[in-house]
Order: sequence, then C-alpha cells, then structure tokens
Amino acid sequence: MTRSESDPNTTEVLIERRGKAGLITLNRPQALNALTLAMVRAIRPALEAWAVDPAVTRVVIKAAGEKAFCAGGDIRVLHDLGKAGRQDEALQFWREEYELNILIKRYPKPFIALIDGIVMGGGVGVSVHGSHVVAGEKFAFAMPEVGIGFFPDVGATYFLPRIPGEIGSYFALTGARMKQGDALSTGLATHAVASADFPDLIDALGQADPVDSALEAFARRSTVPQSITGRRAAVDRCFRFDTVEQVLQALDQDAATQDGSAGDSWAAETAATIRSKSPTALKIALAQVRAGKTMSFEQAMITEFRIVSRVCRGHDFYEGVRAVIIDKDNQPRWRPASLEAVTPAMVDAHFAPLDSGELDPPPGLSS
Repeated sequence: MTRSESDPNTTEVLIERRGKAGLITLNRPQALNALTLAMVRAIRPALEAWAVDPAVTRVVIKAAGEKAFCAGGDIRVLHDLGKAGRQDEALQFWREEYELNILIKRYPKPFIALIDGIVMGGGVGVSVHGSHVVAGEKFAFAMPEVGIGFFPDVGATYFLPRIPGEIGSYFALTGARMKQGDALSTGLATHAVASADFPDLIDALGQADPVDSALEAFARRSTVPQSITGRRAAVDRCFRFDTVEQVLQALDQDAATQDGSAGDSWAAETAATIRSKSPTALKIALAQVRAGKTMSFEQAMITEFRIVSRVCRGHDFYEGVRAVIIDKDNQPRWRPASLEAVTPAMVDAHFAPLDSGELDPPPGLSS
C-alpha cells in the first residue's frame, strides 16, 4: 500500500490479492481518485511482482467511491511545481506515469479495468491500455486537456487515431465525454456491465475460471445510449482535415446549413467549444492524432514526453489551470490568443527530439 503524503493515515492505493487476481484499488475518492506520483510508484512494483507470480493469473484495477474511476493526474500539484520553477520535479511524475502506461500496455497477463464513473487523463492511462475494459452505467470518458492548455497524453497519441473514423479527433479537440454506449461501439470498452454487478464480477474474476468467461457472464448488450457515435457521419465529415481552421470551417458550414426548425445545434455548439480552448493545445492535439496513426505505442509515449517537456515550460498550461481549477473564472488568456498566430514551426518544436532526458521505455515483462 501507499500512504498519502499529506495524511499518513490515508491509503491512496490498496494493493491486495483476491484469489487468482491481483487487485488494485485507487483510493482517493475525495479527490476523484486523482493520480499522484506516490500512487504510480505503488502500482508499478505490484504489477512487476504479479507478472512473474504463477499464483496470480490476472490483474484487476478498480476505484473507490461512486463518482470517478480517476479524474486524471493531480494537476494542481503539477501546476504548483511548475510555477515554482520546479519543472524537473513535475516531469518526474510524467516520466514515471508514462512508463507505467507502457508497462500496462505490454502486460503479459489479462489486465481488467473496471470503470464506473469519470475517467479522464491519467485515469485513462492506467485503464484503457489493458486487455479488458469494463464500462459501468456511469462510465464517462474524456480527454479534456486542451481546455487547460495541455494536450491529450497517457497514450492518446496512439489510441485516439485508432478509434473508428474521426471520433478520436473529435474527442481530442472538444474534450467531450464518451458514455458507456459510445465506449462499447468504438471498441474503447470491451464489455458493458451493470454498475450493481461490479462487486460480484470482482469476486468472479478472483476465481480460476477464464477471464473472458467471467466477463461474458456479466456482460450486458443493452447500454447507456450513444451520445456521439450516432453522429459518426457528421463527425467524419467535419473532423477529417489536417488543420484546426479547416475543422472549424466545416463545422461552421454544417451549422449554416442545418434546419433551425429541427433544433439541432450540434455543429455550432461544437465549433464554439473548440474556439474556447487553447489555440496551441488544439494544434498540438490534432498533430498528435494525425502522427500517431503510424506510431508504435512506445513511439507515441516518447513523443508525448517530448511534448510535455515543452508544455511544462510554456504559458498556457499554467494559465488554463488558473482559470479552470484555481480561480475558476473560466476566462483563460491564451498565448498566442488565436489559431492563426500558432505557426507550424511552433507546433513542430513540441515534437522535436530532446537534447537530453528522452523517455526510455522500461524492458518488457514475461509471465
């Protein structure tokens, strides 16, 4: 177990055996299970030990509380470190977090994430890269980073382009939430299970039965309705371009041709949402989705560490956290303030190799 640095009597991660399963519980419900460096450092050695333990045949990760699986990394801590000039300390969190993401992606045994509630940012990184992703009725996935001047990380460079059509581009640029039905239809989730069945499912996964058999016994075909994949044609039409300006132009054209009497304002609302985000972050995010199509997972993670190494020394991340998290005035002053002012060279600079300190993917595990 790991104990909170602020409260030594509070366990942030519970690590235990449940029959044949290694069970990880994110345990900061009061903070929506936001991920800390201490939590990352507790999870990794447990996974490494279970990978070579013949008594453990699968790993399950879940969360305490009813609101969130994990709302992301603890960005307030990272903001404060950067503002204090301690960017290298902040980067240590991202380095170890990304190494953990790679470990989960490569894991040699079934890795089952049970998600019922909000899953964003860092929570996505410790769940969707596993072999099985189970979505409960309250499942609410989002990568909202562009709204705080950041970018979709924790492997989003790899998995967003692999969502069918341009759905991944849509989520990268809008920060919108994906529901249970969307997750199942896009393949982001492998199974949908009733929230009330999660405790029994955990018990079943601790038995010797094959993982797939246990999951199929609880799987539901009827899910929370899709919120965005039902608009696949419109999303593909508007988000197929390689510049954010072209995406916005397509949305504006759709909005202008929509029949007002139908009451469908999706295109206009989507364009307005995108225009509220950091121009630099938007251009980085779209470049990620396009470049990630041909990258391996490890290449994607190395690229993301290059980007975060530049973003944490920039302006927009700190301004976004101030506006959304600290002052909550929702009036960020982005720099540059317009898409037109963000040049291709400025975007490319975020993706360039580092002079030193590149992310070094950890060696693979074998069971």
